[in-house]
Amino acid sequence: MLSGERKEGGSPRFGKLHLPVGLWINSPRKQLAKLGRRWPSAASVKSSSSDTGSRSSEPLPPPPPHVELRRVGAVKAAGGASGSRAKRISQLFRGSGTGTTGSGGAGGPGTPGSAQRWASEKKLPELAAGVAPEPPLAARATAPPGVLKIFGAGLASGANYKSVLATARSTARELVAEALERYGLAGSPGGGPGESSCVDAFALCDALGRPAAGAVGNGEWRAEHLRVLGDSERPLLVQELWRARPGWARRFELRGREEARRLEQEAFGAADSDGTGAPSWRPQKNRSRAASGGAALASPGPGSGSGPPAGSGGKERSENLSLRRSVSELSLQGRRRRQQERRQQALSMAPGAADAQIGPADPGDFDQLTQCLIQAPSNRPYFLLLQGYQDAQDFVVYVMMREQHVFGRGGNSSARGGSPAPYVDTFLNAPDILPRHCTVRAGPEPPAMVRPSRGAPVTHNGCLLLREAELHPGDLLGLGEHFLFMYKDPRNGGSGPARLPWLPARPGATPPGPGWAFSCRLCGRGLQERGEALAAYLDGHEPVLRFRPREEEALLGEIVRAAAAGAGDLPPLGPATLLALCVQHSARELELGHLPRLLGRLARLIKEAVWEKIKEIGDRQPENHPEGVPEVPLTPEAVSVELRPLMLWMANTTELLSFVQEKVLEMEKEADQEDPQLCNDLELCDEAMALLDEVIMCTFQQSVYYLTKTLYSTLPALLDSNPFTAGAELPGPGAELGAMPPGLRPTLGVFQAALELTSQCELHPDLVSQTFGYLFFFSNASLLNSLMERGQGRPFYQWSRAVQIRTNLDLVLDWLQGAGLGDIATEFFRKLSMAVNLLCVPRTSLLKASWSSLRTDHPTLTPAQLHHLLSHYQLGPGRGPPPAWDPPPAERDAVDTGDIFESFSSHPPLILPLGSSRLCLTGPVTDDALHRELRRLRRLLWDLEQQELPANHRHGPPVATPP
Repeated sequence: MLSGERKEGGSPRFGKLHLPVGLWINSPRKQLAKLGRRWPSAASVKSSSSDTGSRSSEPLPPPPPHVELRRVGAVKAAGGASGSRAKRISQLFRGSGTGTTGSGGAGGPGTPGSAQRWASEKKLPELAAGVAPEPPLAARATAPPGVLKIFGAGLASGANYKSVLATARSTARELVAEALERYGLAGSPGGGPGESSCVDAFALCDALGRPAAGAVGNGEWRAEHLRVLGDSERPLLVQELWRARPGWARRFELRGREEARRLEQEAFGAADSDGTGAPSWRPQKNRSRAASGGAALASPGPGSGSGPPAGSGGKERSENLSLRRSVSELSLQGRRRRQQERRQQALSMAPGAADAQIGPADPGDFDQLTQCLIQAPSNRPYFLLLQGYQDAQDFVVYVMMREQHVFGRGGNSSARGGSPAPYVDTFLNAPDILPRHCTVRAGPEPPAMVRPSRGAPVTHNGCLLLREAELHPGDLLGLGEHFLFMYKDPRNGGSGPARLPWLPARPGATPPGPGWAFSCRLCGRGLQERGEALAAYLDGHEPVLRFRPREEEALLGEIVRAAAAGAGDLPPLGPATLLALCVQHSARELELGHLPRLLGRLARLIKEAVWEKIKEIGDRQPENHPEGVPEVPLTPEAVSVELRPLMLWMANTTELLSFVQEKVLEMEKEADQEDPQLCNDLELCDEAMALLDEVIMCTFQQSVYYLTKTLYSTLPALLDSNPFTAGAELPGPGAELGAMPPGLRPTLGVFQAALELTSQCELHPDLVSQTFGYLFFFSNASLLNSLMERGQGRPFYQWSRAVQIRTNLDLVLDWLQGAGLGDIATEFFRKLSMAVNLLCVPRTSLLKASWSSLRTDHPTLTPAQLHHLLSHYQLGPGRGPPPAWDPPPAERDAVDTGDIFESFSSHPPLILPLGSSRLCLTGPVTDDALHRELRRLRRLLWDLEQQELPANHRHGPPVATPP
């Protein structure tokens, strides 16, 4: 048994194989790297403040459960004891229970703007991490006072902030007056007219920012967002209603009113221009102002039971109904005015607008008309929607904002253990759309590439798409059963090709496959033309073999059976070429998960065929012969016939393994790295390649076993035969086998038979070198061990015998040099040559040499081997070895304990060839035998396809009309 034979993946071994020498085979296979999957983190998820469904590439994170996103207009519908928002807000301002609902401020429920006010609160979780639940109304009315820190922002030197006592009813204006008094800039809030004008010059601002690193408590803090509080807002309630997210800090600042307005307008102006700053602050601004009294809200009715006491003063109620607007509200008014101007411009562009009277209209009509006036981008690829699922939610144009664009259904989490959902650029809400359905890559240079996800129904120009394909402008891309897009790329300078690829083909176009020729009705051909196209495929020389998954088993079995039986006159690598065509068709045309299954089935079929062949050879060449029956040694001709099937399988499996490795690497590179089945597919491919590795190792083992078994009986002649026979001339380099001395012909005949066999089977050059390397290693070890054993019993180590052995060895090396194996033979016969050279030294010169000089001149010999040769050297009758040959004390242990025989376990390992396969799958098939076998397999597949059809729908093999 091979000492290095492996058990991988639980695959069955080849059975016990006995070899007189150990053969350790190290077969490093390419290990396919599993790429890490990156999922979008929770921090990368953004939200949208749009009132319509978000079409962002990133899903909206769900708000915290304690944050209500109910619109003010829907408060009445909620009703009851559920704690509607309008009732809670009205209690904050202690309004009367008889307030009207049709009037109020900008944010009141009676205005159209208030109905949209709370829609923008969908962004609240961005800056407010954990908003504490609002206290009950009864508890809020009697809430204890609190201390607010009001930072002066440079109003007084040496003062960071002033602490001000505030209650739930304290307004921002009152706190400004109290803070100015603390800073020494004004009197009490109840002072005279001069003090009132001083209070009007300042405003209380709600600032949000990040403290500087290592600057806790030293005042190094810079506001990133600023909002001016209205004079009637309650700062203590603002602080209670929401808190900043972790990492952020908020505080109240006292600034000049003009400066505060300028800073607020600059902040929102920059946010409107780049679209980055406003979404984080604007929802908080609206919520804080509305919830703390910045806008009048409808007071609950008398029967609600939640209004203020009956004795409340009218001054306080009128104050709540006429709250002053903040600067940010004025900014919002300007934005509404600009939107109205854009709507007027859109109406002027509509047909017949010049004759129509533009009057008051529903704002929703203006928005809808504005959305209908779409201009496609001129510098980015995009998809034009031809058919959608829900017209109210689907857009017309989907622009590619990144080089890679992902279509999918999205969601809060994927199905794998609640992990984050895959990143999606365009959300499609049809039921048959997968979370990650399809990926399109459009780089700076055409063409774009489209790749469907595993199990995703995708069509490309009407054909089912299973693998990655090129996507050109004008192509139709169907996702599921509902969505149909047209791909456009204005960067190429045109809108698309002159003729769209999905239109019916012109006469003369080649159909893609045999069965399609009789089923297609869009190619513009008649039945006779389609039959001729099919006949051209069946008899063609193109290296293509099309099949359906249901015919895969029959096709692979037929190829392996024909190769094992030796049917036909296929070229040596013909079976590997046919099997590689099957692998190529699966990798290009069939679904993503088909290739691993095909490889596993293919490897098992090859292994079974090889195992049957090994058993047949073992039955003809038994290891144990019956008693009394002499064993007939194998001849070079007989061993060549026996090993030819195994050598053919070794050559074909080696090339097929290299081809499969290339296809698996391409599959891993092209596959969607987010595909959860990718790891399983790679594991299946690795198991299949492990079986192919095992086939190569087993065929190599069996080949060298029978070759060395034949060599074992021919090698002793190199030590015993005399090349200097009477009348014989020594042949020169490159001589024929018949011109060699008779004692060398059997050994050289085995080498020649092995060389011809590897050449006929087209074995890979690397495996040829390793095969002969092992044969030479075995020959060197066997001859050296025989040489060591010969010197123990009778006189053998003498100069005359050594010259004969040296001459035989030189003739063998010269012949191998002429066969192109000289370098390998010289390397492996080095130790035998060194031992024979020692024995060929003249006796007088050898007597003058010392142990150290002999060790230096013969470094490949071990101390034990050198001492054995010297101690048994024949110097003459009665003469023993001189004292100069005695080893020094430092090497005495090595001499006494060392082994004089060579170990067969130190042979070189088997290293499988790396690099590309030598199979030629490009260009027409030129070998006649391979072409005949390819035609036979094509017609076999056609017959299998026809057998599934009803009898009245079957067609015979078409025959091409001669020109």
